[in-house]
Order: sequence, then structure tokens, then C-alpha cells
Amino acid sequence: MSCLSPEWKCDRLKDVSAINAASLPADTKPDYEFDYLEISNVDYHGIVDPNAIERLRYEDAPSRARRRVAKNCTVISSVRPNLQAVAFINNGRKDFVCSTGFNVVQPLEHKLSPKFGYYALISEGARQYFEATAKGVGYPAVDHKDFDSFAIPLPPLPEQQRIAAYLDASCAAIDAAVAAKRRQLETLDSLRKSLIHRAVTKGLNPDAPRRASGVAWFDEIPRHWQCEHLKRFTTRIQAGMTPPTNTPEYYSDGTIPWFAPGSFDGDIDLREPRKLINELARRDGELRIFPTGTVFLVGIGATIGKIGLVSVEASCNQQLVGIVCGHRMQSRYLAYQFKIYEDVIPGIATATTLPIFDQVKTGYLRTLQPPREEQKAICAYLDAKLAESKQIAAGIETQIATLTAYRKSLIHECVTGQRRITEAGLEKTQHTEATPLNAHQY
Repeated sequence: MSCLSPEWKCDRLKDVSAINAASLPADTKPDYEFDYLEISNVDYHGIVDPNAIERLRYEDAPSRARRRVAKNCTVISSVRPNLQAVAFINNGRKDFVCSTGFNVVQPLEHKLSPKFGYYALISEGARQYFEATAKGVGYPAVDHKDFDSFAIPLPPLPEQQRIAAYLDASCAAIDAAVAAKRRQLETLDSLRKSLIHRAVTKGLNPDAPRRASGVAWFDEIPRHWQCEHLKRFTTRIQAGMTPPTNTPEYYSDGTIPWFAPGSFDGDIDLREPRKLINELARRDGELRIFPTGTVFLVGIGATIGKIGLVSVEASCNQQLVGIVCGHRMQSRYLAYQFKIYEDVIPGIATATTLPIFDQVKTGYLRTLQPPREEQKAICAYLDAKLAESKQIAAGIETQIATLTAYRKSLIHECVTGQRRITEAGLEKTQHTEATPLNAHQY
């Protein structure tokens, strides 16, 4: 990374810090205990969940749990640049170990401020350097020589400390703003769920006489609605299938959408099939075709209970259950109603290694059936309301993206000298910005 300020120096990272200075030796006693930080628990903002740091014995620890982390003011950086996983460690713990997927950087504090080093390693320039020097195809990684040779900017030490303090305050304020925006999204999601639940279980007429449904998650329903097993309102409830993968012709030049759990994104409508299957699989009986308007339910796996509706003739894999409605039930209303079951099914599914909710159990789910005209009105109402909600959410997501981009730009400008931080500028920031958070510390 080049130093843009002519008054600054640059030096190799290894000349201003100790890198991977200590590891657990092979003869470590089996009962030796340490706190272990896995690479999956670190992202661009540092440690994701301090509570997920495990206390392990050496004999129980994975083989990658070997790099010792110094007690104070250390930076750990992923060797895989695509992760951009970097954390500033200031914990004072004696026995702290991280994965060999990290490089442990202990700055020589008379040359490099630890916190300035942290910001330099998460800057855009660092990311570009590490991506350019990474080797390998599937899991590209930065080798020790290239990591050690990273050219780190070196303003005078007092200026490093001033920049780090400025970025602490500024990034804390940005992070607080992003967190507030994410809370808005969570609130919006809760309102969306509440809106769906109220409309599909109470209808649109608040004065309609009510009766007990006998189902805890429905509570009271309009008196003239039916509440029966799903199979009473359907013509077909069936799991999908996967054409044999050893017949590549089935997957070549396909035209039939084939959905799987990865197709579900939270919306009512499924739009992204995982594959397009060739008509040959249909003719050979290796594919189950479901008609337009089928409701797909995830019946197996981590996303069990998820619901989606297809607007075209489609197929699915065996993890999904296809539900084809009869003439009394509008498929879109059923899909909206079964959004309630997204939170119910994971708790009532068969408890195995993978949770399972098969087509037989699906058929016995209690289901509400208003008159068809009410079903259509409820769907039209929810379509309009959720479109508004989606537009609001998109605006919030745009604001989060803008804040995140500004944070990255600010760090890059400060650590390369494009933006110079004076004492007056630091003082102003510390008085006007939010109190610095400890998001990057453990």
C-alpha cells in the first residue's frame, strides 16, 4: 500500500512488528487450557461474538488452534483476503490462542501504534494488496513472505496515535448509526410478520364475530371461517425429487425451474431456481412437476418451515414439499397463511440430526379457509402493504451501504495521509461523535 503523504515513510510489516512470534509447541500437555478464537468468529469489524470464544483443553482442540496471541495490543489478520477478517486484541489474557488461519501481528510500539496498524490492515489498500498477492484457486491465501512484505504507512508515532483515536471515534459513530438502521430493519420485519398474522387469521373486517380456533398460533378467528387439516383443501401434497446427477443430459440446456432450500429469500414468491432441468428428466420420470401456483414448504434441514409460491410450472428437490391447492383455497392466501408456520414448524418437526417435517405431517397442519373472495381481498391487501414495507427496507439497506462505504473510505484516507488529522480535528471529533465503542477489542 503506497503512502500518499510525502512526509510519511513506509516500511515492511515485518520490520515494525513481530509476526507469528509464538505457537503452542507439539509437546504441550494434553490438559493445558486456553481461550480459543476461531476464524469464523471474526469479520471486517473484528470479533463477532466474544461469548463464542471457547475455553479448550489442548487434547480437545482442533489442530489449527496453535497460534499464541500476545497479552496486549495485538492485531490478528486472516491469511485469506476474501474474508477480510481482522481484529484488534487488547485483552490482557495469559492463555489466548487463535487459528492458524490468522497471522498474529504484535507491533513494535516504538515504531507502530497497534491501533493504527489495525486500521491499516483493514484498509482498502491492504485488501487490494492481499487479494493481488494471494495464491491458490479454491481457497486463495497470502503466504508468509507476501504478508511480511506488506508496505505499511508510517507517519510519526504521535500522528499514528492521533489518527487511531480519530478513527475510533468516527467509526464508533458510524457503527452506532448502522446498528440503529439494522434495528429499524428488525422492527420492520416484526411489523411485517404481525401484519401477515393479523390479516390471515382475523381477516380485514374488525367487526366480524369471532370464535376460538382451537389452535394456539391462530387464536380467535372469524366465526364463518373453516379450520381443518390442510389435506382437506388440497389436491396434492408431495415431496420433490432430484434427477440423477450421473446423467448430465438432465442438467444441460434446461428449461424447467428446479427449486431447493437455497431459493428461499423471505419473500412470498420464489424467483430463483437453483437449476434449470432438461425436459428429458420429465420424460424419463426422474422429475416431479408441480403446476403454477404450487406452494413449496422446506421440510428438511436448517431452513425447515420456509414457505414460497411459484408462478410457473416448476419442480423441486426432495427437501421441499409441494402443496397444490384445491378449488376452495387460493394458493397465494395459503402461502401467506403458512408464513405463520415458518416459526412453528421448527419446534414441532421430528428431532433428528436434520429436522424433518414430511408430507404426511404437512397434510395434518391446521389450516384456515375464509371464503374465496375474502382470501383474494386479504392477498391484495398484503401485497400492497408488503410492497410498501419492502420499499422502506430497500431505502434503509441503501443507507447502511452508504455508511459502510463511507467508513471504508474514511479509514483508507486517514491511513494513507489523504486526510490529515490535527489535534484540533481530533478534539472536535471526540466532542461531537459518539463515545468510542469496544467493538474491535476483546
